[in-house]
Amino acid sequence: MKSETRRVEGTVIVQRRAVSAVLAAAALLLTAGCSSGDGDAPEKNGGARPTATAGSETSPGARATATPPAKGSVSVVRTVAEGLKTPWGLAPIPGGDLLVSSRDEATITRIDTKTGKKTELGEVPGVSPAGEGGLMGIALSPDFAADHMIYAYFTSASDNRVVRMLYDEKRPAGQQLGAPDTIFKGIPKGFIHNGGRIAFGPDRMLYAGTGESGDTGLSQDKKSLGGKILRMTPEGEPAPGNPFPDSPVYSYGHRNVQGLAWDREQRLFASEFGQDTWDELNAIKPGDNYGWPEAEGRTDDDAFHSPLAQWATDEASPSGLAHAEGSLWMAGLRGRTLWRVPLGGTEASADPQPFLKEEYGRLRTVVAAGGDRLWLVTSNTDGRGDPKAGDDRVLELKVS
Repeated sequence: MKSETRRVEGTVIVQRRAVSAVLAAAALLLTAGCSSGDGDAPEKNGGARPTATAGSETSPGARATATPPAKGSVSVVRTVAEGLKTPWGLAPIPGGDLLVSSRDEATITRIDTKTGKKTELGEVPGVSPAGEGGLMGIALSPDFAADHMIYAYFTSASDNRVVRMLYDEKRPAGQQLGAPDTIFKGIPKGFIHNGGRIAFGPDRMLYAGTGESGDTGLSQDKKSLGGKILRMTPEGEPAPGNPFPDSPVYSYGHRNVQGLAWDREQRLFASEFGQDTWDELNAIKPGDNYGWPEAEGRTDDDAFHSPLAQWATDEASPSGLAHAEGSLWMAGLRGRTLWRVPLGGTEASADPQPFLKEEYGRLRTVVAAGGDRLWLVTSNTDGRGDPKAGDDRVLELKVS
């Protein structure tokens, strides 16, 4: 079906469904209160907005005492590639090239990082793009050099799921992806809040950030896969050592997790979208409850794990997350900013520090490239940005 455009809460969203389905989904979005779902819808709350803070010594809603940011810098080394359409996930492959997924096109493209040449591997069958859903995160098998397996998280007609596919670069361009093998399914899908980030951890287990699909009650339901961080084996089984018996659930009480990263001590961190007040950066502890929808941002309730940093929703709308040079680096969609959060263990050692604000538009994905380098993916062609010539693009950054 020909793509159609709808405007929901002031946001243009490109879809490929029938008009009736679009209108039904739009109604769901309007009732879900998605001020910071995945983009630039206007805030519900008027008046002054709270700003980015670090630490946990303050009461909910209060600003932390300003801590001078640790000195840091970001410079754009070069534009690696441009002309990408709705890029979402990124995975470096051995040899230095990059794989990038397209949310709406449901394709995976290889980028030669020396020349910027783009080669389409193929289209992932079964993807049903609409709203915030489609082909999202990708990750390489821990044994990629031997098995050539690519993992992908996507929205199907019935759910969100994880598949793996054989990558055969000897085949012609466009035909290099094998048939998808579904290893995990049944993650709730919605017009909004589909999560989508996947990554293999230092333990060689696969982690997936999910959303509550607009149904806030799922986040506190430990039997639901929505609003969770999941941990599974490469075959899709609940990983050994998970906090709940025979369950892939690793942490719960999340709204919409789209950033996963580990520091040098193999500690997991995650970024997630808030609703009207606070976006969050969390240090993840197995089995902990991160509060949604009972708490948004920091809380005095000991039943919930408070974030190590929080932002007003118009300053962040966080998606990708990476660790480099002793800091976490968080890509902001609505905030159009790359945020640096210096770490001291599992706490922020200084207030978040903004870089690249408004310079490249919406920022979707950030991935460590080794040493002091990062890969950064923009997101201006997703129906919620303002595309400029060359969008969307992959940038190489140097950070400290």
